[in-house]
Amino acid sequence: MSTVRAKKHLGQHFLNDKNAAQRIVEALTPSLGFSQVLEVGPGMGVLSDFLLQKEEYETFLIDIDDESIEFLTDKYSELGDRLIHGDFLALDFSKYFGDKMAIIGNFPYNISSQILFKILDERHRVVQMAGMFQKEVAERCVAKPGSKEYGILSVFLQAYYDVEYLFTVKAGAFNPPPKVLSGVMRMTRNQVKKLECDEQLFWKVVKAGFNQRRKTLRNALSAVVQKDKMSDNPLYELRAERLTVADFVQLTNEIANSR
Repeated sequence: MSTVRAKKHLGQHFLNDKNAAQRIVEALTPSLGFSQVLEVGPGMGVLSDFLLQKEEYETFLIDIDDESIEFLTDKYSELGDRLIHGDFLALDFSKYFGDKMAIIGNFPYNISSQILFKILDERHRVVQMAGMFQKEVAERCVAKPGSKEYGILSVFLQAYYDVEYLFTVKAGAFNPPPKVLSGVMRMTRNQVKKLECDEQLFWKVVKAGFNQRRKTLRNALSAVVQKDKMSDNPLYELRAERLTVADFVQLTNEIANSR
């Protein structure tokens, strides 16, 4: 097979800029101690070509597209079981990976949030991620409190990772060109093993706060905690977009103690 057709329903836009591909691969930091890297949605292997030159780690590829898998099987016959035909969102990481690994990819834009939440689910083993997203999504992930881009993803990712926006890639670098700009970002696991609060309650508080982001938290959180049990903590008078991760942790602990 000489080529792979990009499929709209899979959100495929194949990167054909080798310079950008190399920069994404070089964004990984093997000195963090991971020995395995998983590339999500390799397509025709523009990132894979650079990944497979690296001796510091073993490269695995996962793709849901039959045509891509057929193409990659021919191209990289040496991969064997490291070429996974399947859905990244349903992948059982424990079958393939140890306690330290990294993820990389030119990710399908139509499922980018689900990909990031899957990485969060596997945060105990994913020490780094470098990859391409729609520029707006990447900007949302790195956004700071007080900005309109700051939201649920920003808080959850920044609770466990140091998130950096690296560079922008224009539509002409892809086939077919997307209708949006693309942004490459890197997430590196921080030292937080577990938040100093009830993590399930933390997620509820953050989601409730941003689901009604125009309201102050005193009103937005009324489904999580009764108003008459809320203290006079000034954080309740702010909107969710003003709070740091530490603020949300503080509020979560206060809510847990008031129940």
